[in-house]
Amino acid sequence: MAHETKTWRCGKYELKFDRPRIMGVLNVTPDSFSDGDEGNLDVDAAVARGVAMLDAGADIIDVGGESTRPGFTPVTPDEEAKRVLPVIRALAQRGAIVSVDTRHVEVAKAAVRVGASIINDVTGFTDPKMVEFVKSGKCGVVIAHAGELAEPAARAHKEVQLDTSAAAFVAEKARAAAAAAAAEAAAAAAPKKRSRAAGAMRLVGGLVQPQLPFADIPNGSAAAAEKEAAKEQDAASTEASAAPEAAPAPAPEAAQNDQLAALMARAARHEEAYVSTSQLRRFTLPDSAPIMRRVMGFLSDQARALVHAGVARERICIDPGAGFGKGTNEDIIIQRETAKMASLGYPLMCAVSRKRFVGAVSGVTEAADRDAATFGVCLGAIQNGANVVRVHDVAGFAQFLNGYWAVARPQPRRAFVALGSNLGRRMDNIRAAKDLIAEIPLTCVSNCSRIYESEPAYEERQEPFANAVIEIRTELAPLVLLDELMKIEDALGRNRTKSARPNGPRTLDCDLLWMDGEVHGGDKLRLPHPKLGERDFVLIPLEDLMHDPARFFRYEGVDVKEPEDRVGHVTGELGVL
Repeated sequence: MAHETKTWRCGKYELKFDRPRIMGVLNVTPDSFSDGDEGNLDVDAAVARGVAMLDAGADIIDVGGESTRPGFTPVTPDEEAKRVLPVIRALAQRGAIVSVDTRHVEVAKAAVRVGASIINDVTGFTDPKMVEFVKSGKCGVVIAHAGELAEPAARAHKEVQLDTSAAAFVAEKARAAAAAAAAEAAAAAAPKKRSRAAGAMRLVGGLVQPQLPFADIPNGSAAAAEKEAAKEQDAASTEASAAPEAAPAPAPEAAQNDQLAALMARAARHEEAYVSTSQLRRFTLPDSAPIMRRVMGFLSDQARALVHAGVARERICIDPGAGFGKGTNEDIIIQRETAKMASLGYPLMCAVSRKRFVGAVSGVTEAADRDAATFGVCLGAIQNGANVVRVHDVAGFAQFLNGYWAVARPQPRRAFVALGSNLGRRMDNIRAAKDLIAEIPLTCVSNCSRIYESEPAYEERQEPFANAVIEIRTELAPLVLLDELMKIEDALGRNRTKSARPNGPRTLDCDLLWMDGEVHGGDKLRLPHPKLGERDFVLIPLEDLMHDPARFFRYEGVDVKEPEDRVGHVTGELGVL
């Protein structure tokens, strides 16, 4: 149920989690831990990689301009912005949901202006300026836990130097010692011989005072006791007054200029943030409670702080920050406790791709070779409630997820497919397409519009079109369904060679218009269809399948034009499908 009820509002987009969402990692840096390359700084190449991820199945592209690998070198906000802004702008123009991976408020502001819909802050919005910015916007936010960086500084305790040379202090303690010794002497019927080696330590007036054994006190009298105590106090006073003045405590080292860089430098030396593993343990892993209190406490506190500042709860996603200030044991514990983090009620991200702990448990040394092990860790997280999976190998993970989801989570979803033809036997082509769609695996045709005739759109020098829309139920991922629709176009003679005119005559056109819960960008597929709201030959057939399609799709974020402003106007009805 947690998968189905959570939503994540990111600017103009709303992500639903009836299936896990894939976030593709797009590093525009020369020194990333698993794919660092000077070629990453080429804007056109970076955009091409981002589009390829979208066409392979990514729902979100996470663009980062600063490596946060262990031992990384910080970059200035200006340099980071120079790297990421052109890439973000180009991907957003292609309909992609773009996330900017940054901890600098200046970069976040610029990224949102050019089209970013999500701010992924590895420092967990601990910067008040970042909080001030996001509270006034509509972008989605990712709160990440960055180990010790995210924890409040330990409270400093003042050291108090006692003034043992004060005369009043000495006199008071001498009187107290004498009174105590007199009381003991009076109570004792006979002196009890005690060994000199067993000299007692007595708590007097809140301080520990050395006491002489009774055998060393002549006759055990009160006067003798008082005299001995006075001697002890005089000696202490003389020693204290002769001692040089205590040196002041050394000042703490200057704070690091970049806390995150310092944290990851410690991670590079394999220092663990929470529990030392050098000591012998009875169990394979440390106790999970202290670790999860810190991680979940920070995530929930930061989320609550953002809500109180004015950020809508539906805009917040949380990330336990695998690899940031944590050792392998801590990261494994956190992944095993995914269900507890999911119970906080926010969309939960699993960002473990190619991390050190994945290599540790799989025995794979090279980061770029850890994708298969990454998929295994991600599968465990998905089964326990993770909603967003951040990976480098989008194509591989999309195949992995589609295979798993088809078997593990039967979930038919509604979609609309537009059919059009103006070559050959138009109505027969459309009916044949409907029958072939019904043969697609995990897919059925649930309803059909009538067949309408319409004017040509975009290129008028051609014959009128026959058009219809069918409603289907499918369990396939959108890109997989699109591939099946393209196969049907080819089977019915669609010309895809360079000689074919764009928007020209065709035996069949299959357009995936909309799918329940899906938002997608890229060159291969856009959902909802970017021209859905301007096509009369689509909106009129949709009226046979739903009440007021214009209102429905406007609610879905589609710009639906008025009838007089549309293209491809319907001119008549041709028959039933």
